[in-house]
Amino acid sequence: MMTKDLPGVKEGLAHTLGRSLIFAGGGLIVLGLIFLLAGKIPYLGSLPGDIRIRRGNFSFFFPLTSSLIISALLSLLFFFFKRR
Repeated sequence: MMTKDLPGVKEGLAHTLGRSLIFAGGGLIVLGLIFLLAGKIPYLGSLPGDIRIRRGNFSFFFPLTSSLIISALLSLLFFFFKRR
């Protein structure tokens, strides 16, 4: 079915929507791979500065240092891809 056959749908809109869905799907695949491989990265989540509190039946974990390192790496990655 061509986009010309659909009433009220412009060809540019359908192209843009299709491209957006492809990129969103690719992003979800990459995010899924990150979640699968995150447990295999050594020291992630056990760095100095990661907050871990255990008291009785209560435990709290906030990976502060790990989050900062991941944020810095992603910022560098996006910076280099943006420059292309």
